[in-house]
Amino acid sequence: MPCLIAAPTSGSGKTLVSLALTALARRRGCSIQTFKVGPDYLDPQLLAAASGRPCRTLDPLLCGEAWLQRSFQQHGSAAELSLVEGVMGLFDGRGPSSDGSSAHVAQLLQLPVVLVVEASRQAGSVAALVRGFRDHQPQLQLAGVVLNGVGSERHHALLRDALAAIAMPLLGALPRHDSLELPSRHLGLLPAHELADLQQRLGAWADLAERHLNLEALWPLLSAPAAAAEPPDHNDPSGDAPRAEVEIDAPITVAIASDAAFHFRYPEATELLEQQGLTVQNWSPLADEPLPPHCRALVLPGGYPELHAAQLAESRRSLQALGQAHAHGLPIYAECGGLLLLGQRLSDGNGQAHAMAGVLPFSAERGGLSLGYRDATALQDGLVLRRGERLCGHEFHRWQLQPEAVARAEQLWQLEGWGSPARPEGWSRSQLHASWLHLHWGGCLAVPQRLAAAARRYTPPPCA
Repeated sequence: MPCLIAAPTSGSGKTLVSLALTALARRRGCSIQTFKVGPDYLDPQLLAAASGRPCRTLDPLLCGEAWLQRSFQQHGSAAELSLVEGVMGLFDGRGPSSDGSSAHVAQLLQLPVVLVVEASRQAGSVAALVRGFRDHQPQLQLAGVVLNGVGSERHHALLRDALAAIAMPLLGALPRHDSLELPSRHLGLLPAHELADLQQRLGAWADLAERHLNLEALWPLLSAPAAAAEPPDHNDPSGDAPRAEVEIDAPITVAIASDAAFHFRYPEATELLEQQGLTVQNWSPLADEPLPPHCRALVLPGGYPELHAAQLAESRRSLQALGQAHAHGLPIYAECGGLLLLGQRLSDGNGQAHAMAGVLPFSAERGGLSLGYRDATALQDGLVLRRGERLCGHEFHRWQLQPEAVARAEQLWQLEGWGSPARPEGWSRSQLHASWLHLHWGGCLAVPQRLAAAARRYTPPPCA
């Protein structure tokens, strides 16, 4: 079985270690499947670039444990090697619990844990820290420690001896160096497509693994999981959602916004739509493209539209096409950054407002952070939801809507989450689903099924 690379806290270096091992595997000519715990879009883009394969999300809260296990076996067993990167601190989950945490996933999949410790400001204290993580949940198998931020040979020796005193294997010691820093912005690491020197970085990460990691001990921890006894049902990998009746006549096109402003989506979004018999075509609002001819549905995923607000405002052909398509009843699914494109105005990072598509009655500007899992209960029948259905999603944004209120007749769902007051949120119209909430469709297979059904019912205007 592969290992899960975790850490005591965010920022300890687990992404760097994961990238270094993945890049080295590719250099050695090995296929490697990467996974990421938690509701993340940015780390998976880097891991996918390093591995050459889509990185798969392992989130028991968003996807359910059964779907997670089957996805892990299906994708992990298709490569020679496999690796799982954790999320935040090892035991950090929903609220103060460990639900959805790296530890939760490690126990669920019976994975050994490699703990990455940022050690630049400690010596003997590292033993107390590691002992605490080892003993907090004794049922977890802690395979060893990789130290990050080691300043000198003397520092290395101090840390090594401290870990030896508690019989903890040392699996590597990464030096402290500015070149190893991963650039970031307000929602996390920079996406892979913004790293102009990505190929050089991949080489440097592979060198890092060869020089500073104990590969003799770590390489066996990258073994792929065994294949499932029965191949997973691609139409229903969770085992608990209704199978769609797929009738394929002429190709039915669904467009997905995909460019530097809109790229927060899981690979399953495309795959599940294709499994419903749809043809998925990328659409770039930033490039001022018209919607694809005869488009029958549109997905607006999250991303960074606030960083590209001025250019989006200049994309008048795209914005006009979006407004006209909505007026004609095109099925539109939008979440987070995609929601912002539908508003009246969007402020950029300098507070300058720019006109958007004008489909929904709000302006958006930078505000407080909204972050965390949310339980969502649908308040009415809509494009992809039915009244009373409950889903788990994730909210993560720093832009806020003005005004926040949604007309009662259009309220999408009621959101509840730890530390977040219950509130109605989102817009639900017969052909529109628009919300801050990110969903993973592996945990709500009815969403792509119903979107596909709506696409089949939709009749494009004659000029489309």
